Amino acid sequence: MSPIVRASGLRKTYGSGETAVTALRDVDVAFDAGQLTAIMGPSGSGKSTLMHCIAGLDRADGGSVVVDGVELGSLDDRRLTELRRDRIGFVFQAFNLLPVLTAEENIVLPMTIAGRRPDAEWLEQLVATVGLTDRRHHRPSELSGGQQQRVAVARALASRPAVVFADEPTGNLDSRSSEEVLRLLRRAVDEFDQTVVMVTHDAHAASIADRLLVLQDGRIVHDGPAGTSEDVHARLQAATDQVG
Repeated sequence: MSPIVRASGLRKTYGSGETAVTALRDVDVAFDAGQLTAIMGPSGSGKSTLMHCIAGLDRADGGSVVVDGVELGSLDDRRLTELRRDRIGFVFQAFNLLPVLTAEENIVLPMTIAGRRPDAEWLEQLVATVGLTDRRHHRPSELSGGQQQRVAVARALASRPAVVFADEPTGNLDSRSSEEVLRLLRRAVDEFDQTVVMVTHDAHAASIADRLLVLQDGRIVHDGPAGTSEDVHARLQAATDQVG
């Protein structure tokens, strides 16, 4: 089976001349279906740039990205927007919920924009899975940060996307809410056969993953099982020391 996401020879540079910063240096990586991958690295390592390029949020300067069989470089802006809406789920640190909509309306928003009706049975299952059955008609201002992020996770899963990208999904949450969100992402993989790629700076968050990628200076310097939080710390430190 082909990977859900594959990047080949990915290159990205910001700026030009003496001030140019190379964020990605010929990165090759693939993500298989039904797996949770954590991406880590120090500030400036290229981890967020990698996610933005493979998720179609930014265009690389070179190389190719294929998502669910579609080469992103072949798409114009309109078709790229449609692909992101229909085949990719996103969970961001800042939740990105519309304040005038209820939790349920936020969950189905991508389908509403696409003019599609949500699968009622799947929606009920999702709302129950994220533990918001009794809060589905509340607006974001009436929800805690953890509840808002659970709405965001449900929204990311609502269209049954090919892949979910989570960018620091626990960055704005307390430890209890973080655990709830991490459990949801793990369940999405284990119970719904979802593919999840998560950028995080948190070793504990990374330890729930099946696979750990560590970036340094725009290159992948570790690719293997995540292991425990202590394992993640050790691998991140070793990779950083190796490059340094």
